[in-house]
Amino acid sequence: MIQALKKLDWILIGAIVLLVIIGLLSIASASQARTGAFTNFKKQLIFSAIGLTLLMVFSFVDYRFLRNYSTVVLSLYIFSILLLVALLILGDRVRGAVSWFQFGFPLGGFSVEPVEIMKFVLIIVLANYFSGRHIDFGLIRHIIISGFYTIIPVTLVLLQPDLGSAFLIVIIWVGMMLVSGIRARHLLVLFLIFIIITGLSWNFFLKDYQRARVMTFFEPQKDPLGQGYNVLQSIIAIGSGGFWGKGLGHGSQSQLNFLPEQHTDFIWATIAEEWGFLGVSFVLILWGVIFWRLFLIAVNANTNFARLFIFGFMLLLFSHIAVNIGMNMGFFPVAGISLPLLSYGGSNLVSTLLAFGIVQNIRINSSSSA
Repeated sequence: MIQALKKLDWILIGAIVLLVIIGLLSIASASQARTGAFTNFKKQLIFSAIGLTLLMVFSFVDYRFLRNYSTVVLSLYIFSILLLVALLILGDRVRGAVSWFQFGFPLGGFSVEPVEIMKFVLIIVLANYFSGRHIDFGLIRHIIISGFYTIIPVTLVLLQPDLGSAFLIVIIWVGMMLVSGIRARHLLVLFLIFIIITGLSWNFFLKDYQRARVMTFFEPQKDPLGQGYNVLQSIIAIGSGGFWGKGLGHGSQSQLNFLPEQHTDFIWATIAEEWGFLGVSFVLILWGVIFWRLFLIAVNANTNFARLFIFGFMLLLFSHIAVNIGMNMGFFPVAGISLPLLSYGGSNLVSTLLAFGIVQNIRINSSSSA
């Protein structure tokens, strides 16, 4: 056991824990501003404890059962699909979308977001599929089959509707195909299909408020008290933080509730206002360390499945970070995408930490085979 603990990437774990702590402190500050209590902080603390426990547990669960037992992977996929179907039937509609199951809880209830589970399960499914077909991946049938695995959850997520998560699922699929060696002409065909689907989605799938979000992205000043309000307040909060920040619990935009969703979608603006340029730079450095360690583990992994899983996981993390920070700064439309390890939300946090546990086990097994 001691030898296995020594094989863990403690630099990676340290960076993860620091980001979780920063997220908890920012959520505590935002929770105080919204409710005068620390309810969200207490729930996130519980989610963090569960997630970090799963990280350590899965660090010692041999990941290779995900590669060797396709039945297990397929069962996980079917279960995730059934969750998305059940959500459309039984889920609670919040702000026009059916994205969560709501459950009772001593601290005021909690929710489970099945799409966050689906993202990680799809990475496992695609890594399993592509790893056994890397030699003849140029064959179009593999793109069609992997696309079938992808289009089912994308359709179900669009029906919620959750355009942001559907977009990220497609990004995972395309990105993992690129890593697997897709041919250029096939990529061109996929791009054309994407353009067609985008046009159809705009006309038939997107709700009015989603179209408004996209239009607000281009000119938020046209509706400063309506659709453009969130983005403008976020930009103001980020700019007001300056170099040093206003201090934890002292951000004017977040503490006076000018900034909406300061503990979830716009936690980056909350961090920027209260921690300043110095604080967000430290957060980005920690993420840089995490991606550096993930890359090293991936290139030293001894199976194609392990490499594809880690690269898919890296792609998901990067997409979440880029979209969340981008929408906080007005670079992307507001899409309801969380900031991993920092935003409030148990589904994403626990799933992310569990995936880090699988990565740690990949490192242990690669070291054992070296």
